[in-house]
Amino acid sequence: MEAVEEAVVLEPGVNAANEGQFLTFMIGEQQYGVEIKYVTEIIGIQNITSLPDLPHFMKGIINLRGKVIPVVDVRLRFGMEERDYDERTCIIVVSINDTNVGLVVDTVAEVMNIPEESIEPPPKVNSKANGNRFIYGLGKVQDNVQILLDTQKLLFDEELEQLSAIT
Repeated sequence: MEAVEEAVVLEPGVNAANEGQFLTFMIGEQQYGVEIKYVTEIIGIQNITSLPDLPHFMKGIINLRGKVIPVVDVRLRFGMEERDYDERTCIIVVSINDTNVGLVVDTVAEVMNIPEESIEPPPKVNSKANGNRFIYGLGKVQDNVQILLDTQKLLFDEELEQLSAIT
Protein backbone atom coordinates (compact mmCIF):
# COMPACT_ATOMS: atom_id res chain seq x y z
CA MET A 1 0.00 0.00 0.00
CA GLU A 2 2.73 2.42 -1.00
CA ALA A 3 0.97 4.74 -3.47
CA VAL A 4 -2.13 6.38 -2.03
CA GLU A 5 -2.56 8.37 -5.27
CA GLU A 6 -3.16 5.20 -7.30
CA ALA A 7 -5.30 3.18 -4.89
CA VAL A 8 -7.85 5.32 -3.13
CA VAL A 9 -10.19 2.49 -2.15
CA LEU A 10 -8.62 0.46 0.62
CA GLU A 11 -9.46 -2.92 2.04
CA PRO A 12 -10.70 -2.27 5.59
CA GLY A 13 -10.07 -4.60 8.48
CA VAL A 14 -7.21 -5.97 10.49
CA ASN A 15 -4.59 -8.02 8.74
CA ALA A 16 -0.91 -8.54 9.38
CA ALA A 17 0.14 -6.44 6.37
CA ASN A 18 -1.65 -3.37 7.80
CA GLU A 19 -0.12 -3.55 11.30
CA GLY A 20 1.99 -0.50 12.04
CA GLN A 21 0.81 1.36 8.94
CA PHE A 22 -0.67 4.83 9.27
CA LEU A 23 -2.22 7.15 6.73
CA THR A 24 -0.79 10.57 7.49
CA PHE A 25 -2.44 13.90 6.72
CA MET A 26 -1.96 17.57 7.44
CA ILE A 27 -4.06 19.93 9.52
CA GLY A 28 -2.31 23.29 9.31
CA GLU A 29 1.39 22.72 9.86
CA GLN A 30 0.94 19.56 11.95
CA GLN A 31 1.00 16.04 10.54
CA TYR A 32 -1.38 13.46 12.01
CA GLY A 33 -1.89 9.79 11.33
CA VAL A 34 -4.67 7.21 11.56
CA GLU A 35 -4.25 3.46 11.47
CA ILE A 36 -4.69 2.30 7.90
CA LYS A 37 -6.85 -0.60 9.03
CA TYR A 38 -9.70 1.86 9.76
CA VAL A 39 -9.41 3.72 6.44
CA THR A 40 -11.75 2.56 3.68
CA GLU A 41 -11.36 5.33 1.13
CA ILE A 42 -9.79 8.70 0.33
CA ILE A 43 -11.77 11.10 -1.84
CA GLY A 44 -11.47 14.70 -2.92
CA ILE A 45 -13.70 17.27 -1.29
CA GLN A 46 -17.24 17.26 -2.63
CA ASN A 47 -20.60 18.85 -2.00
CA ILE A 48 -21.57 18.40 1.66
CA THR A 49 -25.26 18.66 2.52
CA SER A 50 -25.79 20.46 5.83
CA LEU A 51 -28.22 19.07 8.37
CA PRO A 52 -29.87 20.92 11.29
CA ASP A 53 -29.05 20.30 14.95
CA LEU A 54 -25.58 18.84 14.46
CA PRO A 55 -22.52 19.92 16.45
CA HIS A 56 -20.49 22.62 14.64
CA PHE A 57 -17.71 20.19 13.63
CA MET A 58 -20.16 17.82 11.88
CA LYS A 59 -20.42 19.44 8.47
CA GLY A 60 -23.27 17.25 7.19
CA ILE A 61 -23.49 14.31 4.81
CA ILE A 62 -22.24 13.25 1.39
CA ASN A 63 -23.61 10.73 -1.07
CA LEU A 64 -20.81 8.29 -1.86
CA ARG A 65 -21.94 5.87 -4.56
CA GLY A 66 -25.43 5.68 -3.07
CA LYS A 67 -24.31 5.49 0.58
CA VAL A 68 -24.96 8.39 2.95
CA ILE A 69 -21.72 9.21 4.81
CA PRO A 70 -21.64 11.74 7.68
CA VAL A 71 -18.73 14.20 7.47
CA VAL A 72 -16.66 15.65 10.34
CA ASP A 73 -14.24 18.55 9.85
CA VAL A 74 -11.15 17.49 11.85
CA ARG A 75 -9.96 21.11 12.19
CA LEU A 76 -13.20 22.09 13.90
CA ARG A 77 -13.25 18.90 16.00
CA PHE A 78 -9.86 19.91 17.39
CA GLY A 79 -11.05 23.46 18.12
CA MET A 80 -8.96 24.98 15.34
CA GLU A 81 -9.90 27.84 13.06
CA GLU A 82 -12.11 26.95 10.09
CA ARG A 83 -10.60 27.41 6.65
CA ASP A 84 -11.96 27.32 3.12
CA TYR A 85 -11.70 23.99 1.34
CA ASP A 86 -9.48 23.87 -1.74
CA GLU A 87 -8.31 21.36 -4.35
CA ARG A 88 -5.97 19.72 -1.80
CA THR A 89 -8.69 19.22 0.82
CA CYS A 90 -9.59 15.53 1.14
CA ILE A 91 -12.15 13.39 2.88
CA ILE A 92 -10.75 10.27 4.52
CA VAL A 93 -13.54 7.73 5.01
CA VAL A 94 -12.92 5.72 8.17
CA SER A 95 -14.87 3.09 10.04
CA ILE A 96 -15.71 4.22 13.58
CA ASN A 97 -17.49 1.52 15.56
CA ASP A 98 -18.98 0.05 12.35
CA THR A 99 -20.15 3.47 11.10
CA ASN A 100 -18.45 5.00 8.05
CA VAL A 101 -17.52 8.63 8.72
CA GLY A 102 -15.76 11.10 6.43
CA LEU A 103 -12.95 13.12 7.99
CA VAL A 104 -12.19 16.42 6.24
CA VAL A 105 -8.44 17.12 6.33
CA ASP A 106 -6.29 19.83 4.75
CA THR A 107 -4.32 17.35 2.65
CA VAL A 108 -3.31 13.69 2.69
CA ALA A 109 0.45 13.13 3.08
CA GLU A 110 1.51 9.46 2.82
CA VAL A 111 1.20 5.96 4.18
CA MET A 112 3.87 5.53 6.83
CA ASN A 113 5.15 2.46 8.63
CA ILE A 114 5.60 3.15 12.36
CA PRO A 115 6.58 0.10 14.43
CA GLU A 116 4.87 -0.33 17.81
CA GLU A 117 8.18 0.18 19.66
CA SER A 118 8.42 3.68 18.12
CA ILE A 119 5.02 4.73 19.50
CA GLU A 120 4.74 6.30 22.93
CA PRO A 121 1.53 7.00 24.84
CA PRO A 122 0.27 10.60 24.79
CA PRO A 123 1.49 12.80 27.63
CA LYS A 124 -0.76 13.29 30.66
CA VAL A 125 -0.81 17.09 30.55
CA ASN A 126 -4.04 18.01 32.28
CA SER A 127 -6.39 15.47 33.82
CA LYS A 128 -9.42 17.77 33.34
CA ALA A 129 -8.81 18.48 29.66
CA ASN A 130 -9.83 15.78 27.25
CA GLY A 131 -7.79 17.01 24.27
CA ASN A 132 -5.58 13.94 24.49
CA ARG A 133 -8.56 11.60 24.30
CA PHE A 134 -8.28 11.62 20.49
CA ILE A 135 -4.62 10.63 20.58
CA TYR A 136 -3.61 6.97 20.28
CA GLY A 137 0.08 7.71 20.62
CA LEU A 138 3.07 9.69 19.46
CA GLY A 139 5.05 8.04 16.67
CA LYS A 140 8.74 8.82 16.49
CA VAL A 141 9.87 8.84 12.86
CA GLN A 142 13.44 10.01 12.27
CA ASP A 143 13.58 13.51 13.84
CA ASN A 144 9.82 14.05 13.72
CA VAL A 145 6.90 13.18 15.97
CA GLN A 146 3.65 12.06 14.36
CA ILE A 147 0.45 12.56 16.34
CA LEU A 148 -1.41 9.29 15.88
CA LEU A 149 -5.17 9.56 16.33
CA ASP A 150 -7.50 6.98 17.77
CA THR A 151 -10.29 7.02 15.19
CA GLN A 152 -12.54 5.08 17.55
CA LYS A 153 -12.48 8.00 20.01
CA LEU A 154 -12.94 10.90 17.59
CA LEU A 155 -16.64 10.94 18.40
CA PHE A 156 -18.47 10.52 21.70
CA ASP A 157 -21.11 7.79 21.95
CA GLU A 158 -23.97 10.31 21.72
CA GLU A 159 -22.42 11.84 18.58
CA LEU A 160 -22.12 8.38 17.03
CA GLU A 161 -25.76 7.70 17.88
CA GLN A 162 -26.69 10.96 16.14
CA LEU A 163 -24.74 9.88 13.06
CA SER A 164 -26.23 6.40 13.08
CA ALA A 165 -29.70 7.96 12.97
CA ILE A 166 -28.67 9.85 9.81
CA THR A 167 -27.28 6.88 7.87
